[in-house]
Amino acid sequence: MSTRTSALDALVFGVDVQSGDVRGDAPSYALVSFDGETVERDVVTRRKLLRLVADREPAIVATDNMYELAADKDQLVHLLRRLPDSTTLVQVTGDERPEPLSRVAKRHGVPYGKPAMEEAEAAARLAAHNVGYEVSAFTDETELKVARGRSTGGGGGWSADRFTRRIHGSVKRETRTVESTLDDAGLDYDREVTEKYGGYANAVFTVQARPENIPVSEHRAGDTRVEVEPVRRDGIEFRPLARRRDRVLVGIDPGTTTAVALVGLDGHVLDVMSTRTADTGDVIEWIIEHGRPALVAADVTPMPDTVEKIAASFDAPTWDPDTDLPVDEKQHRTREEGYDDDHQRDAMAAALYAYDHYRETIERATRETPPTLDEGDVAARVLDGEPLQAVLSDLEETDDPEPDEPTHDPRELTDDERRIKDLEAQVERLQAHVSDLDAELDAKDATIEEYEDELSEARREERQEARERREVTQLEWENDRLETELEEQRERADELEAKLERLKDLWKLDHSNLGDVGGEGRDLVAVKPVDQFTVDAIETADDEYGIASGDVVYLRDASGAGRRTAELLAGFDPRVVLRSGGLSDAADEVLFDHEIPVGPADGVTIREVDELAIANESEVESVVEDWKQRKAEREREQKETMVDSIISEHRADRD
Repeated sequence: MSTRTSALDALVFGVDVQSGDVRGDAPSYALVSFDGETVERDVVTRRKLLRLVADREPAIVATDNMYELAADKDQLVHLLRRLPDSTTLVQVTGDERPEPLSRVAKRHGVPYGKPAMEEAEAAARLAAHNVGYEVSAFTDETELKVARGRSTGGGGGWSADRFTRRIHGSVKRETRTVESTLDDAGLDYDREVTEKYGGYANAVFTVQARPENIPVSEHRAGDTRVEVEPVRRDGIEFRPLARRRDRVLVGIDPGTTTAVALVGLDGHVLDVMSTRTADTGDVIEWIIEHGRPALVAADVTPMPDTVEKIAASFDAPTWDPDTDLPVDEKQHRTREEGYDDDHQRDAMAAALYAYDHYRETIERATRETPPTLDEGDVAARVLDGEPLQAVLSDLEETDDPEPDEPTHDPRELTDDERRIKDLEAQVERLQAHVSDLDAELDAKDATIEEYEDELSEARREERQEARERREVTQLEWENDRLETELEEQRERADELEAKLERLKDLWKLDHSNLGDVGGEGRDLVAVKPVDQFTVDAIETADDEYGIASGDVVYLRDASGAGRRTAELLAGFDPRVVLRSGGLSDAADEVLFDHEIPVGPADGVTIREVDELAIANESEVESVVEDWKQRKAEREREQKETMVDSIISEHRADRD
């Protein structure tokens, strides 16, 4: 079932377009003011309508279609921003898919007519009876910005510096004032500042409260200004004015993030939410707004203390599994439900498993409850351990007095009279029950006041601890960052020290040209390293430090080269090629044909620092001499082979 509160004892504006179009020029509106008794009617322009809303601050501005007040979503957001903090925009015909106003008015017994003035009155009366959805474009967070109230530009010199420093100092002082005000009000917030010369250029506070609940207002004073803006949602949200008050099974997953799920007595998930900021009191308030707990469940055993306290606050029975519910089983049980995080999943699983456990009991209670009784109340008492028949007998019991002895035959009652009699008896029972509930409510109110005092103190301590934790976390992050930076600098210093030692081992170079290193009186020669015997590596080395005729080239990896690569290297006409690794036959043949000496680098001491490499002249010359000897032997072998071939051919011709 759903219950609604009585009519609002507040001013409601009903609005409908009288003539024109909101997308056109100067539309006029039918305006009906309704305070629960008095109805006032008028036709106003859009400008006058907004002025009346600002002056009179009605609790609700009601309409059958929110886009009669704004041409598009951006204009709607602008309109919602202009409304007073105490005024809400309500669409009485529904949320994203509104119904015709005539159908809604008929369903709730509100007079309706086609003229714009009668539609405006119907909207006002419906909203006054909590029919419709509040239209919201902003979250419950507010962005509060402290910034410079004037430009820092101006003349140069010391006067300009003092002027800029003064403004930034004023912004910093105003920031501290705002921060102190928020702390005194006990509000949670995050702060980001932009530090500048002499203080702050600006500071942005993200406060966990709506603008009307923040003791800081927009203002401009000299060097500073303060702006207050609610944080906008990604889209438009609709909130029903009437809250559900069904009997529900409540699943709770407590912790740093607390999640709550509500499951109806038919086993369907009605609502779910999770929060990192709400305390136990806020969770209880949310449950009260969305249903009446018949049972409170957890997904682990033993039941957490927080869940037991929430159940005790509703005087509701509890359920927990024999063993902690496995994750895969919770995933399977909630596979058809939507949830935002694992906490919501666990809360839903707790409520659904509790429903599975008591399903037969609930179905029997609802099936055997007569139409005159509330199925939810009967099921709740049965879940609390009372026998079903005893609950039904208690609710149906009447205390009718014994009738006097009739002096004549009693007249048989009509169906309507019997119905009236039954209803009167039911009313008496309900009134007695209400009296008992009122007494119980008074006792619980006193308990709640005690809890609220304790909660208030606990919240204050928790906020202080949270601030201290944030400061500690920030200091730890900064310490980690500095340690990482220090370690990097140490590694860099070690690398530089090693490089310096290598340079000391070589010598202090007096020339910038590598070709000058092997000058007069030095047994040294410059070496041009090439990482691989490939076209790309040769071209890269030539681009970086050049390869010229007469250079000593060192191939760090001589394998894999072909004729084209060897011809490219031979084109530079190096003095000698020192190689590490084997050389292909094709490359060796090309270099031999171009009379380029090639020898292993193993016998040459090559010392390198970055791209600089140096070898002993005598060792390089030794490689050249070895190659010349191998060249002479190779040429002699070629001549012998050629002579043998000629002799063989001559003998063959004579035969």
